[in-house]
Amino acid sequence: MNQFLVEIESEVAVDEPLTSQIMVAAVATLIHEGIEEPVELTILLTSDERIRELNRQYSGEDKVTDVLSFPAGDPMPGAESYIGDIVISVPMAVLQASAARHSITDEMRLLTIHAILHLLGYDHADADEMRNMWSRQNKILAKLGVSPVEENRLS
Repeated sequence: MNQFLVEIESEVAVDEPLTSQIMVAAVATLIHEGIEEPVELTILLTSDERIRELNRQYSGEDKVTDVLSFPAGDPMPGAESYIGDIVISVPMAVLQASAARHSITDEMRLLTIHAILHLLGYDHADADEMRNMWSRQNKILAKLGVSPVEENRLS
């Protein structure tokens, strides 16, 4: 049986149905990827200002972004199951949902799936990696009843 601990923290106002759907997307991603051992991760829902600060600090890019993934790296004793942290800008997700003409729920599902795939080691630095990652992402989205995403939609 799969054991997943997904902790969702919020620094901005988010309703419970949305956090529930973020949780559903996280678990669906881990199941789709065949993760069987216990896994823990944290998702922080935050503001544009906070994600810009983190993006500047950790990526050297002084701009707002939609989502950041921080893989755990070498496990600390007692935390071997911890795979990392995800930070999502809720205001950016709202803007992107509007631009894509879908719900904030679908956008948050997409960002959650995308970020967890990064935590699991997937990337999109070249065309082959991007096709692989987007294929996985779109299969998970389809299981959740969400339309597929074009390859150039997220970076």
